[in-house]
Amino acid sequence: MAEARLVTTAELARALGLAPRTIQKYRKDGLLTPDLESIGGHARWNVERVREELRRIAAERRGER
Repeated sequence: MAEARLVTTAELARALGLAPRTIQKYRKDGLLTPDLESIGGHARWNVERVREELRRIAAERRGER
């Protein structure tokens, strides 16, 4: 099984159709956690994992399981 490629916040936002500031806010608010954080604080993300996490959060907010 190939390891998923990690992307920057800007690349993640582009893949999800969101603004990078939205990803940064979700991170600050504790909704999303990067898969990797550099010593300098730069986040790297697995797009598919984040996509699934956002789906789960949306379902919870709608009252689904």
